[in-house]
Amino acid sequence: MATPLVASINWDEWRGPTRDGMVHKGAQVWPEKLSKENFKKAWSVELAEGYASPIVFGERVFTVETKDKKEEIVRAFDRKSGKQLWESSWEGSMKVPFYAARNGSWVRSTPACDGKYLYVGGMKDVLVALDVTTGKVKWRADFPQDEGTQKPQFGFVCSPLLGKDHLYAQVGSALRKIRKSDGKTVWKTLEDGRAMFGEAFSSPTRTTIGGKDQILAQTRTLLAGVSPKNGKILWSTPVKAFRGMNILTPTPIGDRVFTASYGGGTFWYEVKANEKGQSVTELWNDKVEGNMSSPVVIDGKVYLHGRDKRFHCIDPEAKKILWSTDKKYGDYWSMAVNGSRILALDNRGILLLIEADPGGFKLVSELEVTGSPTWAHITICGDEVFVRDLKGLTSYRWK
Repeated sequence: MATPLVASINWDEWRGPTRDGMVHKGAQVWPEKLSKENFKKAWSVELAEGYASPIVFGERVFTVETKDKKEEIVRAFDRKSGKQLWESSWEGSMKVPFYAARNGSWVRSTPACDGKYLYVGGMKDVLVALDVTTGKVKWRADFPQDEGTQKPQFGFVCSPLLGKDHLYAQVGSALRKIRKSDGKTVWKTLEDGRAMFGEAFSSPTRTTIGGKDQILAQTRTLLAGVSPKNGKILWSTPVKAFRGMNILTPTPIGDRVFTASYGGGTFWYEVKANEKGQSVTELWNDKVEGNMSSPVVIDGKVYLHGRDKRFHCIDPEAKKILWSTDKKYGDYWSMAVNGSRILALDNRGILLLIEADPGGFKLVSELEVTGSPTWAHITICGDEVFVRDLKGLTSYRWK
């Protein structure tokens, strides 16, 4: 049986412990600006290509990569030194189609870690539980093989959501509640057996809306609140998108939900109680489109990197776009928030430190950290910042 790692300041799943990019426990005040003097490299290791974010738990850092277009490799490194502790691998490569192919067919799903096991999504719609101390496989769920589900054309993209005894993931043509102990499905819902639309580009999050605990999930065609207990759909609404490109992690703000889609725009929904349980109403939409970058929220304002490559500040309650940058940036940003500061990692390998201000865009400073593309989400733990680029992993320290 796995021995649990001691929890320190962890980044244990997609976009952090609360899945919203917020830096909470043990957060230090970030420096006034970014510079080579106060942002020092601690160690760096070479890896094969991958989009999965690094996961940090206890004294270990975990990464996933696709090697030689043949196999998927999971590695564990010592958090302080970067020394490799173990690796585990399996055949898992596949070629993605259309517009996605230009950026490569590397593994996409970010793992989740509960201190005992690391839960890893493989491109061919498999979910694997690995012992964090040894890398040994505890169980493997192969949904196309075990249940005959369609293999997703773009691979397993969703990042698993941690619960106490279960995981929630959009895999095997549905949203599923999966037991941590053996990988068996407890319930599944939002099923769609089509090879193209049965997969999901988005990742679920958990929230309370109208006093009801729910899994907030976005499929290729709709947004829904689902009961974690029994999989009952509490409410749902279609979300317009070009070819189902609903990619962002949906963002709950109180009893309302923000999302934005490629080819659809920006959407603001309200969830209310009714005689059947809950219903959803669209309050506002705007032509500003999302792409792949999930937004962050500070003081009720939404900060979104859009399809147009511009950065936007949105006041959903006022139903207004407050400002948009004139300058265009890269195709993708991952963002973390500490107080009123946003640290954004542009896919071109540039870090931007931004002061969130509804009155206008305030870039504090920027720093190039790698010459290789950075499609994985930035990871921040206290004074540590981990950047996963296409060719490796680097640990930095704030000074």
